[in-house]
Amino acid sequence: MQQADKGEKPLDGTGLRIGIVQARFNADITDALAQACLGELEALGVAADAIDHVTVPGALEIPVALQALAERNRYDALIALGCIIRGETYHFELVANESGASVSRLALDYRLPIANAILTTENLDQAVARQSDKGRDAARVAVEMACLLTTLA
Repeated sequence: MQQADKGEKPLDGTGLRIGIVQARFNADITDALAQACLGELEALGVAADAIDHVTVPGALEIPVALQALAERNRYDALIALGCIIRGETYHFELVANESGASVSRLALDYRLPIANAILTTENLDQAVARQSDKGRDAARVAVEMACLLTTLA
């Protein structure tokens, strides 16, 4: 277990089931996101056998896989891992906006916490600088929100 931000009680993922959807596009970045996320989930007490980790081609495919996991009704939280790096065309905006909006909509529709760690950066250097911190952040957000929703239920 690790201490939550601002002196709050420690986060405890013991007994939680977590689903992770990782995009393979920009694999060096998304693999680092996943490694950091999985390491943090373990540090927070989430059992390795309570984590389902699937991969999809890219960020636009993440919401479809998240929806399939949500429909199983067996997860306390889900995590989206991806990386979209700005290019020279409008495609960046399309992928970033659609994937982000879809992740948010799924979380609301299923009343299921979804930690969105789909990086949207201007360049590769920005993505590399964020990959580990955002992977760990996604794990902490998933555990915190799962615990919060259990408390609110």
